[in-house]
Amino acid sequence: MRWMAALALVAAAAPAPEMRYFHFERPIERAVQSAGQTCLVVDPQVFAHAAAQLSDLRVYENTSDTPYVVHVDAAEISGDQTVALLNLGKSGSQTVFDAEMPQGRYSDLQLKIPGQNFLATVVVTGSQDQTSKRTKLGSYTIFDLTEQQLGRSTVLHLPESDFRFLHFQIAGPIGPRDVTGLTVTRASTSRPKFVTVAETTASAQKDRTTVIQFTVPAHTPVDRVVFQPGATPENFSRDVTISVAPVAQGAATDQTEVQEPVAYPGNILRVHSIEEGHRIDEETLTVNAPQVFFDGPAKWTIAIENHDDAPIEIASVRLEMLERRLCFDAAAGAAYTLYYGDSALAAPQYDYGRLFAAAQNPTMATLGAEMANAAYEPRPDERPFTEKHPALLWAALIVVIALLGAVALRSFKATEVHQN
Repeated sequence: MRWMAALALVAAAAPAPEMRYFHFERPIERAVQSAGQTCLVVDPQVFAHAAAQLSDLRVYENTSDTPYVVHVDAAEISGDQTVALLNLGKSGSQTVFDAEMPQGRYSDLQLKIPGQNFLATVVVTGSQDQTSKRTKLGSYTIFDLTEQQLGRSTVLHLPESDFRFLHFQIAGPIGPRDVTGLTVTRASTSRPKFVTVAETTASAQKDRTTVIQFTVPAHTPVDRVVFQPGATPENFSRDVTISVAPVAQGAATDQTEVQEPVAYPGNILRVHSIEEGHRIDEETLTVNAPQVFFDGPAKWTIAIENHDDAPIEIASVRLEMLERRLCFDAAAGAAYTLYYGDSALAAPQYDYGRLFAAAQNPTMATLGAEMANAAYEPRPDERPFTEKHPALLWAALIVVIALLGAVALRSFKATEVHQN
């Protein structure tokens, strides 16, 4: 239990929150003044002025600290799962196989087909066992249009299903040896919500690359980049690179930790056409963002590689973060205020957060306008004297070394005289 004792000592040594040390405050506006779980969306402005990971957020009712939790509105999915192919072979001119699906609901399927330059149709049917009548789930076009520089897609967007067995019929230039696997994506129990961090319609051309840039405040998360292309070109497949680097904040010192830029690849795709009699409608216009945080503002650069094609007309590009909700139990008729802007604070440890269960229909509140805390005063510097004045420590050390050297030299000379 030594680690628990150490944790307790650290917690005891951590600065305590006091309303006068917060830079900012925002009233929590509740349309319904009833008691119960109350939630509000934490907007990007809070991230920009709060400490890293929102560690300094505090909710006060008058002068009383109110326990809360920040809940991330992420989709709860179990991730991709590989499914074995059964009875893979030919039926007439078609490639066919079965798959025993995992229990529970699922949605998109990904066929693993490593070849290039193909176009095929996949008909999918489902049943609860291998002998009962099959239900048709849909007909899907898979393609690799590498020669046309229009990318590829082997994803089957099934309606949400729970059939234990699926049967696949592939019509086209795909033989049994060309199908090497199948993965399934579990259906999400909820559709995640996103909040816009920044949006622009501006872009610039640099050689054969379209460049879009943003400056994002410190500590502000970005979870995805959403592209809204214009009408031209109608069809495209373009590689995208997302680069994030810290914005220079004055001259660097030997004590400054150098934060390296981060680069992340992606691809955007839009294909709406008829190829060899097959209708293709495929769009992928969202790229997951690198999870990176800097101590100061960050410069986001999104580069779209056009190669020898005409640049994509850009209607807008958005940086979005997953919705974060701050929830607490409100008392009827009480007024609450959110305080933040004290970087000395560690994240609070409330029983409320450890025992939190999201209500199905919580009372929704909003944050009022950000205001400077009228009672603000700087937190006193409680560091030891040696940390406040490291130069004096080094000066004293040099003096001591010089004195010791002088004493040693004097002793050496005295010994030499005595020996002579």
